[in-house]
Amino acid sequence: MTHVPTITLNNGVVIPQLGFGTYQITPDDAKQATLDALEVGYRHIDTAEMYGSEKQVGEAVAASGIDRSEIFVTSKLNNGFHARDAALSAFDGTLDALGFDYLDLFLIHWPLPTIGDFVETWKAMQEMYESGRVKAIGVSNFQQAHLQRLFDETSIVPAVNQIEVHPYLVQDSLRAFDEAHGIATEAWSPIAQGKVLDDEVIVSIAEKVGKTPAQVTLRWHIQRGDIVFPKSVTRSRVEENFALFDFELSDDDIQSITELDRNERTGPDPDTFDYVPKA
Repeated sequence: MTHVPTITLNNGVVIPQLGFGTYQITPDDAKQATLDALEVGYRHIDTAEMYGSEKQVGEAVAASGIDRSEIFVTSKLNNGFHARDAALSAFDGTLDALGFDYLDLFLIHWPLPTIGDFVETWKAMQEMYESGRVKAIGVSNFQQAHLQRLFDETSIVPAVNQIEVHPYLVQDSLRAFDEAHGIATEAWSPIAQGKVLDDEVIVSIAEKVGKTPAQVTLRWHIQRGDIVFPKSVTRSRVEENFALFDFELSDDDIQSITELDRNERTGPDPDTFDYVPKA
């Protein structure tokens, strides 16, 4: 089994640095894709209420034959449940859907700063954590100003901030802010939904090291210290994305990829995104 490096979060919980993402995988495909990932060697699965696949992820974990304690599972609070009571109820729903009695990591999926009070939501997250039913709590898509409000108005620093990061959106300022406050950065959309794979700089490095552009990009994330969870429903691609630990990029390679930054998002701007699913 390939050894995947781990990161110790600010409360002592240990998370594998490489995981398997389930964003944009349909519920029909999610169980088999997750099973494939676990068979390949992944021990970190990232899902969310919004993805609609928590039940299938839980079924895959149960069917894998791997002890639950060996698999790190993350889910996220959906945008329609930011009020305290709704958040607590939604967390119960996540555990029920997964079929678990505890979760490894639970995140606020989006801050929604234009329509609600994410501080109230974070206080509900603290209650979940203090109940012992989730090992760590964190946030997703939080900007520096959002995090600062949490520091000023609540008592627990998020363990994780899951944000969009890839070579066209390197987010070095926010990543540095996270690090300075003991928050681990997780990178979603790590290959910019495939947009970076034809970049001549990345292609050139891939040819030099004998790896694919996707592997080079994911290795860039790993060597920069972020947690990353690529997704695919294709078994061969799931295996490819896991094969990141038999090569290293040079410092010059890392810098060349980082310099591709365009401040270009594939997803919404967290300062203005206010989508709430209809009940």
